[in-house]
Amino acid sequence: MTESDVIIGTPVCRRTSFVLDKFLSNQKEIQQAYPGCTLILATDEPDFITELNEQIDHYNLKGEVIVYETIKPDIARSHVWSIACGREALRQYTLSQGAEYLLFLDNDMVYEPSVISVMKSKMNGFVVVSSGYWLPHWGGWGFGTGCIMINKIILDKITFRCYEFKNGQVIYEDQLLDMDLFSSHARVNRGIFVSIKHYINSQKYYAMEPQPMGWFRAVTNNSLVRYILIRTSILMKYDIAGKLHSLFYAVRDS
Repeated sequence: MTESDVIIGTPVCRRTSFVLDKFLSNQKEIQQAYPGCTLILATDEPDFITELNEQIDHYNLKGEVIVYETIKPDIARSHVWSIACGREALRQYTLSQGAEYLLFLDNDMVYEPSVISVMKSKMNGFVVVSSGYWLPHWGGWGFGTGCIMINKIILDKITFRCYEFKNGQVIYEDQLLDMDLFSSHARVNRGIFVSIKHYINSQKYYAMEPQPMGWFRAVTNNSLVRYILIRTSILMKYDIAGKLHSLFYAVRDS
């Protein structure tokens, strides 16, 4: 059993590892700021394991690499299946180790070193804390699984999965997480709590700083509103929730 009360879980693949050096250097800062955490990298690429372990050793990190299998239907084309299966593997790993929290951090972002202390401070009375960050495909900021802390109490009640329909539409794992959290009566605290740089290539990034969320954001990211949008998306086999976000940013910037 791990001595860490926080598992930092990160699904990794070669395709999205263009700033892995920056990410791991940042993880060193995070571990120095909060020694009670362990980094777990999850990959479904067996030929990536040795390199990842070498990088963990190079940065003198407390951590390890776990390997998982991506299981998906024959119609599946989206890379989201790999991400969903990776998050599920990390969920199961965290429960097996007895850690109090699983903090998902993506390897195309860097975070302020105090990210764990900040997220834990926002956990008072909640079982999930989600910090917003810039989402380039939306053209603005929003919430996803790139910076979310989940208490083990709720980890035992959810699973990570995704949907992909024959028409090519995808319902992502973070959307289904929102739906499951509502169904589980989980108290979720959403806001822009952490400084985050989201890289889109090795040099360019979008930065977010802590700030008030605003009433419109609070309404559109309300758990009940999200639940209704996502359930409707599944029934219609069309990503309504994602399209509404994109439409909002397009109208705002026109």
